[in-house]
Amino acid sequence: MDLGWSQADRVFQDEVRTFLAEKLTPELRRAGQLMTSVYADHEASMAWQAILHERGWAAPGWPVEHGGCDWSLTQHYIFSRETMLAGAPSLSPMGIRMVAHAIVRYGTQAQKDYFLPRILTGEVFFCQGYSEPEAGSDLAALSMVATLDGDDLVCTGNKIWTTHAAEANWIFALVRTSRSGKKQQGITFVLIEMDSPGIEIRPLVMTSGEQIQNQVFFDDVRVPRSNVIGEIDDGWTVAKYLLEFERGGGAVAPGLQVMAEEIATAAAGQPGPEGGSLADDGAFMRKLADTRIRAEVLEILEYRVLTAVAEGRNPGAASSMLKILGTELSQELTELALEAAGPRGRIYQPHVTAPGGPIAEYLPPADDYRSGEPWQAVAPLRYFNDRAGSIYAGSNEIQRNILAKATLGL
Repeated sequence: MDLGWSQADRVFQDEVRTFLAEKLTPELRRAGQLMTSVYADHEASMAWQAILHERGWAAPGWPVEHGGCDWSLTQHYIFSRETMLAGAPSLSPMGIRMVAHAIVRYGTQAQKDYFLPRILTGEVFFCQGYSEPEAGSDLAALSMVATLDGDDLVCTGNKIWTTHAAEANWIFALVRTSRSGKKQQGITFVLIEMDSPGIEIRPLVMTSGEQIQNQVFFDDVRVPRSNVIGEIDDGWTVAKYLLEFERGGGAVAPGLQVMAEEIATAAAGQPGPEGGSLADDGAFMRKLADTRIRAEVLEILEYRVLTAVAEGRNPGAASSMLKILGTELSQELTELALEAAGPRGRIYQPHVTAPGGPIAEYLPPADDYRSGEPWQAVAPLRYFNDRAGSIYAGSNEIQRNILAKATLGL
């Protein structure tokens, strides 16, 4: 694998930088730089997606025939890193990075023709219906029932931790259509319109105060059988394929590297425990140096996965490795950011940030008062949100089991 940058790559880098300088408004930059979780402010995210779509860059990882970019591995990396360096808000991964790949691989031509263009424009906005109160990391234990009734599936049950359910107009869900055989059998992957009769959404307030996730209830919701992706009772095959894109295949390392650089800069301006600056604290700087080294290792692993995707292969078990390393590194960096923020990082002031959802029962100061720098207000909210990183998309313990089985043969 050649990691050297060619002259063409440098020309492309200049093209990306010029585009970002022209199209990223101050409002969009603020939304990206003050994100409190992996999700940007919804309106800012959709506005940025529209700009990217106009340029043809909304879904560079898709096959070219469906709107993706014919980029080299290096160009994918350059685009990802430059957008992060510029402070662009993130796009919701549910449609572009997740269900779209399942539709490309397992969908009918009619499903591809309908959903893929609309995902790109944002006309169709997906949320994910996987976890249930009794089926989280053990996803195969799900019990939401879907009964065949003529040309429809009738769905009853509930899903939990459903991000942006209130904003989404579609949900991709796993439902139980049969109980014969192993629990991984008898599961079906289906797309459901969120305005279907019988759906109720109840917001969940996170420890950060944000209402990003929800519990969604389904009471005899009728779904056309034509909305099934793949085959009835074989949804586990589709789900496993999609989870590999949720757990890996993107470029996480550049964002972690940027975060580490920002912490190092902040440490130089923060008082240390024994006088001087925090940058003079050997223990703190050793921890920061360790995360920076591991972020570089993660970057090399991401190159390997991106190579597989570029060649038309799925990420495989390597996505579990990326998921473990990426989420645990992010958690460590948010801990260091909170430490660098000092006493001002203990103050709850979400009005200074750009959260990914409404803040429950919070009234900002009438004079818009803020304590410290904006990054110090972001630090505690990002810390709270990142605690979930090692749980979502399959807990890291489960990922280690997958690696032990698939890679080590244990």
